[in-house]
Amino acid sequence: MARYFDVHPVNPQPRSIRQVAEIIRDGGLVAYPTDSGYAVGAQLGNLQAKQRILDLRRLDERHHFTLVCADFAQLGKFVHVDNAVFRAVKAATPGPYTFILPATRDVPRRLLHPKKKTVGVRIPDHTVVQALLAEIGEPLLSSTLLLPDQERPLTDGWQIKEDLDNTLDAVIDAGECDDEPTTVVDLSDGVAEVLRYGAGDPAPFE
Repeated sequence: MARYFDVHPVNPQPRSIRQVAEIIRDGGLVAYPTDSGYAVGAQLGNLQAKQRILDLRRLDERHHFTLVCADFAQLGKFVHVDNAVFRAVKAATPGPYTFILPATRDVPRRLLHPKKKTVGVRIPDHTVVQALLAEIGEPLLSSTLLLPDQERPLTDGWQIKEDLDNTLDAVIDAGECDDEPTTVVDLSDGVAEVLRYGAGDPAPFE
């Protein structure tokens, strides 16, 4: 049964954030709100959670996982960013974008795309996520909570608790969030390619 945390969207209660962080450190899978729908997240090195996410979303091993980072400095530790890419990503973050970039050695190999050796990264513009990232002190291994039979991410924490109670370990409810997933931009070869159109304006990358 998933633990349910009702938190303030602007001033999240520190005690609740600490408890969620402990669940993540203990190997838990958590649903949390972002600036582009709900996502599911786990500790970076938790390979069992990776499989749980694949099973939940019915995805294969070619799925690009996302490292949700607190800021650009943290993001730069896990992906290679040249000057041109730096400017493009910096201008769009924080915000509802996911960028596909070549991974550094700090990313566990099993999280990489099997052929491209890339990983998704993003910096969300959401107070609750930022508080959780600050408490954990490292990126979250994450994926949009987009179920196989749905076209948009889930947006209501209580509904997620009802529907996925036996699948998740915790749900953070900070009120409804937008129902558009991130815009996904592949910058892995230095040329921008929009792979998914979503909440972020794709114009700067087209």
